[in-house]
Amino acid sequence: MSDRETTRPRTAEDAAAARAGAFLTIDLAALRENYLALRNRLGGRACAAVVKADAYGLGAARIAPVFHEAGCRHFFVAHLDEGLALRQALPDDCAIMVLHGPMPGAEADCAHAGLVPVLNSMKQIEAWGGLARALGRRLPAFVQIDSGMSRMGLPEADVTRIAAAPDLLDGIIVEAVMSHLACADEPDHPANAEQLANFRRRKALLPDAPASFANSSGIFLGPDYQFDLARPGAALYGLNPQPHLPNPMKNVVRLMAKVVQTREIPAGAHVGYSWRFRADRPTRIATVSVGYADGWLRSLSGRGAVLVDGRAAPIAGRVSMDSITVDVTDLPSEAVKPGSLVELIGPDQTPDAVAALAGTIGYEVLTSLGNRYHRRYLNG
Repeated sequence: MSDRETTRPRTAEDAAAARAGAFLTIDLAALRENYLALRNRLGGRACAAVVKADAYGLGAARIAPVFHEAGCRHFFVAHLDEGLALRQALPDDCAIMVLHGPMPGAEADCAHAGLVPVLNSMKQIEAWGGLARALGRRLPAFVQIDSGMSRMGLPEADVTRIAAAPDLLDGIIVEAVMSHLACADEPDHPANAEQLANFRRRKALLPDAPASFANSSGIFLGPDYQFDLARPGAALYGLNPQPHLPNPMKNVVRLMAKVVQTREIPAGAHVGYSWRFRADRPTRIATVSVGYADGWLRSLSGRGAVLVDGRAAPIAGRVSMDSITVDVTDLPSEAVKPGSLVELIGPDQTPDAVAALAGTIGYEVLTSLGNRYHRRYLNG
């Protein structure tokens, strides 16, 4: 037997793992537990799952069925193409809502796929109602009203217009009226009570229908905010819905990357682009196979650390497109060598913690994770 044959990985999975520079592991059991924990807070009210942006970057086709198996029947995406793709991954008993509604000219595609648009403007209402009349049947939709975020939904003047002329909704089955909280992660923020009052007042002007208001953090504001259907997103994926308190959610993601090489440098030597790191002692540097093209944000240059067997190795210098450099001087040499794995995200360094170092939010950390990782789904 040749050397090539004796060293060849035994399976396709082994071969892919050997080639990979980094591993993104998604715990499907943790996702299921998070969904059930959020649903249990709702006192019997329905709990949707927001799976936009490819389930926050983690793979909607693999993750949405986990929520379905846990009892979820309402799913939200942002774009019509996301809904079309998700329709292939879920049974017909699931409702898929498109938060942006159909773009002009795409209404028929939305209806043909059995997707439910969220209608955010009079233009969208007119187009959806027009399609319903052309098809000779009523079409379902959610109607979104702006309760104070000034981003999506009908302003109060349009709500009043519909109240005065209900036939503007002819042909449309209003399955729910919804709005979105701007400051729910700050429970004492006055915007929460103001938006709640606006939502209740404006919803009362529209045809009677179930209400949907609470996002992940909104669920934790209590029953007044939960209404008939909650729409958690970030908390499902392990992000903290209460940043001022310990995280009640299970960690979902672990990101590990391989060491490409190590080198010894003398005191005074520089590392990386722009020479932003200068060694103040003889230093051992490890180059790790992950960079900003993989979603390890460039703003993490010179900030934070990776973990090697639970011990921190500080990031040294700038984050490059495909690699980072870390100072492993204080770690045993046998612990860090080519092929060794270091942890970037995990139970001891959560997406929220990484985000704090990067000056952003956990949402951006998760949704930035690229497609070059070897992905592993556990407990599926």
